[in-house]
Amino acid sequence: MKRRHFVALGGLVAAPVLADDRGFDTLSEAFLEALWQQDPDAAVMAGRFEFTPRLRLPGSAQRAAMRGFLAGWLKRFQAVSDSGLNTAQRMDRAMLIAKLESDLWRLDTLREWAWNPAEHNPASPIDLALNTDWAPVQQRVKALHARIKQLPAFYAEARKSLANVTREHTELALQQAPGVLSVLEDLESHAQQQGLGALMQPDLERARRAVAGYQAHLKTLLPGAKRPWRLGAAMYSPKFQHDIQSARSARQTYDLALARREEVLSSMLTQAQALWPSVIGSEVPPTDRFALIGRVIAKLSDRHVKRERFVDEIRAQIPQLEAWIRQHDLMTLDASKPLVVRETPPYQRGVAGASIEAPGPYRPQDSTYYNVTPLDDLTPEQAESTLREYNHWILQILNIHEAIPGHYTQLVYANRVPSKVKALFGSGSMVEGWAVYGELMMLESGYGASPEMTLMWGKWHLRSVTNTILDYSVHVLGMEEKAALDLLTRQAFQTEREAAEKWRRVQLTSVQLTSYFSGFSEIHALREQLKARPGFSLKAFHEKFLSYGSAPVRLIAAEMST
Repeated sequence: MKRRHFVALGGLVAAPVLADDRGFDTLSEAFLEALWQQDPDAAVMAGRFEFTPRLRLPGSAQRAAMRGFLAGWLKRFQAVSDSGLNTAQRMDRAMLIAKLESDLWRLDTLREWAWNPAEHNPASPIDLALNTDWAPVQQRVKALHARIKQLPAFYAEARKSLANVTREHTELALQQAPGVLSVLEDLESHAQQQGLGALMQPDLERARRAVAGYQAHLKTLLPGAKRPWRLGAAMYSPKFQHDIQSARSARQTYDLALARREEVLSSMLTQAQALWPSVIGSEVPPTDRFALIGRVIAKLSDRHVKRERFVDEIRAQIPQLEAWIRQHDLMTLDASKPLVVRETPPYQRGVAGASIEAPGPYRPQDSTYYNVTPLDDLTPEQAESTLREYNHWILQILNIHEAIPGHYTQLVYANRVPSKVKALFGSGSMVEGWAVYGELMMLESGYGASPEMTLMWGKWHLRSVTNTILDYSVHVLGMEEKAALDLLTRQAFQTEREAAEKWRRVQLTSVQLTSYFSGFSEIHALREQLKARPGFSLKAFHEKFLSYGSAPVRLIAAEMST
């Protein structure tokens, strides 16, 4: 799942410290408006398209301004007492403080702006501003003309910022650079259609040369790109606390995942043993549990959509999921909020095969994009491996996770919450955890009821659990590639291509892979706790839980448990 990040930048705007609830709303709004002034990229991604002509430059001056901005606003929110604030505002205050502390840590300790060249990618705001219907096309093109004039300066500052890069992130930036060029081509096409092509051509050429210059610079960095990509124990624990905002530590979450793994494997073994005669036949089952489960899953995976139908099949399943939710009264869906299944834009490829890109709370009426990377560029063997991983049953579970009632549904609810803080600065663990919970909830309601679906959900759920084990094992315990691939393929029944992509992902990201199981385990525990109360309603639980936006689960649980 891809949810847009908003990073505070820039100078300090004075604001009084106000302790009553109305004053706190004023303070929060002042912070947001100061943020958009200082970080026009974040403003555009939030749906404030009037900031389109401006571009944030990723240089030392901006980082110094960011440091002052973050520290100043952190003091302001820390000075506000929770007494006198209502429930929603207390949650907002906690989230704002956590965000500001996290951003300061990322700026001065993690310093990804220095070692990850892929951090400096200007494509998303351009693509969003061009293809969102916030103004007539000609106005959008003119606004973006002002933005692309600044791209040479953007890349110049990016080049100066880089030091001691990793090879893996440098290669990712090189892979994504042609996607930036494709966004500029899209802008040029729109400009020509509006009669502005000749006017924009010189600046577009300068922008293209800037991209090419950045690519050339990255290639010169590759021979000396020696920085380890592993985060390491000293950095992992604080990053986990900042990113996941769980009531548990990173180590506690890892240990819980190990225990959950045994529960899931035990259940899958029972299911696979029952399916063995009908799926495999009279052959004597192996005694090794991984071999037995793996044989059944491998045979079932023969059933999958055709390569050329992959994206179309995903698109066709969305209405079926919507109908199931309504028929079983699991939650209220908003049919007015459009979901568009599309091929992943080239500049976003290289990390995840499927993702959700949702509009910000300032423009909740805009489309949510379900990005799916097509299989066109794969060899027949690679395509078959991917199709077997996303077989007949698991493709449905993927759509539950990404779309209905997963990410798309949750983010629609988040944009309806009066507090913009909860939508803008939400917890990735809550967002991913809800999507994983949605898978279980759908199967519990009878969706796809069959022994095959139950076994395949076990495999899929084991993926979330294994993500946590893999991430911690790799970045903290030093797990090497051979052991990681064995964990993913033999012990979690993933195809070789899926495992290879996950190994690449764990090199390019850290902690995010733990968000799935961490969030799910907290949501499920909360539901089971509340189910014991008289009058419990599953639909009411879902809608109450989602009414808190994308707040961390620990904050939601504290409120719903009272």
